[in-house]
Amino acid sequence: MRTALALLFLLAVAAVPGALFPQRDLNSQKTAQYIAANGTVGDVLDALQLFEVFSSVWFTAIYALLFISLTGCLTPRMVEHIRTLRAAPVPAPRNLARLPRYEARTVVGSADDVGETLRRGLRGWRTTLRTVNRPGSEGPDSATVVEISAEKGYLHEVGNLVFHFALLALLVAIAVGKMFGYEGTRILVADGQEGLCNNSTAVYDSFRAGSVVDGTNLNQFCIKVDDFRATYLDTGQPDMYTANVRYQSGSAIGDRRWKQRDLRVNDPLRVAGDRVYLLGHGFAPTFTVIFPDGRSRTQTVPFQPDELQTMMSSGAVRFDTPAGLYPDEKVRRTKQIALEGLFAPTAAFNARLMTSTWPAPNNPAVAVDVYQGDTGLDTGRPQNVFSLSVDMINQGRLRKVYRVNLVSGQQKRLTDGTSVRFDGYERWVSLQVSHDPAQNWVLGSAIVMLGGLVLSLVVRRRRVWARIIPIQSSGDVDPRCSVEVGGLARTDQANWDEGFAAMVDVLMRPMGAIDRPRPSAT
Repeated sequence: MRTALALLFLLAVAAVPGALFPQRDLNSQKTAQYIAANGTVGDVLDALQLFEVFSSVWFTAIYALLFISLTGCLTPRMVEHIRTLRAAPVPAPRNLARLPRYEARTVVGSADDVGETLRRGLRGWRTTLRTVNRPGSEGPDSATVVEISAEKGYLHEVGNLVFHFALLALLVAIAVGKMFGYEGTRILVADGQEGLCNNSTAVYDSFRAGSVVDGTNLNQFCIKVDDFRATYLDTGQPDMYTANVRYQSGSAIGDRRWKQRDLRVNDPLRVAGDRVYLLGHGFAPTFTVIFPDGRSRTQTVPFQPDELQTMMSSGAVRFDTPAGLYPDEKVRRTKQIALEGLFAPTAAFNARLMTSTWPAPNNPAVAVDVYQGDTGLDTGRPQNVFSLSVDMINQGRLRKVYRVNLVSGQQKRLTDGTSVRFDGYERWVSLQVSHDPAQNWVLGSAIVMLGGLVLSLVVRRRRVWARIIPIQSSGDVDPRCSVEVGGLARTDQANWDEGFAAMVDVLMRPMGAIDRPRPSAT
């Protein structure tokens, strides 16, 4: 048990880095930024798996050792408790006066009658009545002593065992959930057009699968975000985020019928056995590039919040030229347009420097650098969604031609006749789809753990022994007995002082005690 407690404490300590450092399975981009910002320290922390704490080798080792240790200490305890339940209560000690709780009475009645009366009074206790012959005693009545052994509070150990076995079940359920579960995150623009259908891992921006999940046979459902609302306190702190979503599941997928629901933080949508959480939000500026031949391309691209207090955001947009505008491939690669810059929900300008003063979109504006050249769209290589390739800029393949501040509706015309226009913004939300087949078992184990803990705290272990010794008397006097009662509290010794004497009084009441001698000190 000491080993199990040490491992449980060690497991709690090992989980602390998971709260201090960004975790790759939750936000891979933030993790990469943290590692890059901390240089060698970030690389060392990554080598120590501190960005993948809950799937690391050392955390798994502690987890497995705790499971083995708990199993090893609970199995003999359970066997011993079963033996205790099957065994008779412990016989009375030879000297009851040495017990922590002791009372003595003289009552009217024979030893057998008094013994049966006491036994009936100990209802709810496991009792055993024994008849003991006292060697060397004289007289037919005084030669036999009746002893009663009584115990209660076995549910205390039952509660302890239930608590720890439920803890084992909780560990197993968490492990099963990690093996058979999955989590995926996706950014959706809240315009009712872009949707997410949970039919492939490719639809997610990031996807973490359990060790036995291959990405097939995912629970089928589709979801769209129609609107997003954010409320703020007077200090600018967010008060509540609410996304209005539509969803379909099962056989209803493909119909025109959609169910609607408001999705809030910590209030997930439960659909098709999965949970959909609202993780975060941001702004997606809309840009239109009008090329020299009059044709245009429009994109609404999510920008990443850099300052949560003001929702100042940064991002990048890439535009390819219309088909046939530049037949020469080399020329076409010098005419692509890329934008990189900032979005301010409530813009304020100091000279040409733009800042944001409030997280709500009261005066949206952008400050962007306009690049012309090869954006790398047709290279097939993955690129950062929120920034342009530094290598392409350093190589001169992307050339910055303008830096401009734009409010909604404004545009900037380039020297070759291309125009860049800022058309406004949409909201985007970050959704997480979580599948955990063992979540009900986790909940059930936690409830059983709580019940076992309460049972072990409420139920008290008690042992009581009574020795009834006949007193010699003349024939015309009712038989009398000396009754000694001793008690032992297996737990919370201090809480049985007054309660023990009151219990003895209740037991003696049907027999009519003649006197109540003061308890003996020896």
